[in-house]
Amino acid sequence: MIFGAVLLGVIQGLTEFFPVSSTAHLILIPWFFGWTGDLDTLVFDVALHTGTLSALVFYFWRDWIELVTKKRKLLGLIILASLPAGVAGYFLNDFVEGHLREPLLISVTLVTVGFVMLAAERASKHKEVEKTTFIDALTIGVAQAIALIPGVSRSGITIATGLFRGLKREASARFSFLLSTPVVAGATVLHFKKILSNQGNYDLHLFAIGLVTSALTGFIAIKFLLSFLKRYPLNVFVFYRFLLAAVIIAGVWVRG
Repeated sequence: MIFGAVLLGVIQGLTEFFPVSSTAHLILIPWFFGWTGDLDTLVFDVALHTGTLSALVFYFWRDWIELVTKKRKLLGLIILASLPAGVAGYFLNDFVEGHLREPLLISVTLVTVGFVMLAAERASKHKEVEKTTFIDALTIGVAQAIALIPGVSRSGITIATGLFRGLKREASARFSFLLSTPVVAGATVLHFKKILSNQGNYDLHLFAIGLVTSALTGFIAIKFLLSFLKRYPLNVFVFYRFLLAAVIIAGVWVRG
């Protein structure tokens, strides 16, 4: 299943940062292909998220040094904005994993947030990331907590909320990615603790392939999206979300 590990690594790397929902894709790809075993386990999911976390840290390491040494106000706002998602993830993660991973529900959230993204593009966009306010950060943080629901997309809902708050597209995406770093790190640690209590025999070679692939792809995805959003709106990602929702509905209908 090396092909599956590479494919899921690429998909995780792209969709963690593109506003199309990585969780939805990681649920749907095994569902479509009927994959089971190591590729459909929490351990492999953690490996993929560790890869994209590595991409975030490697791409933004200079930003984090500046945040710690020069831009402590912005650092404080990022910490503040991380709290709602951290609290929601800690208390609601098990419920979401047990009840909100159905393909039809994912199709609904894909479409709903797609319309939110289209509406956000109509908002006035003038602020750079350094101009983020307390209310901006808190609002974006609450929006990120909603991304716990599969199909919402952490980057999609936070970038859209940033646009509603007046941030420029690239600035909103940059704040979104900086904000996602502690949240992804916290989620990875939370899931890793679950792994320790449920040990098994896994193919670590597959996990290493998934981790490296998602890290490399994620780095490329971050660089591309920040450049893309300087010139173009979110519309192409919205249309993709609509298309994916239609494919999901068709797949459910065929299987039913």
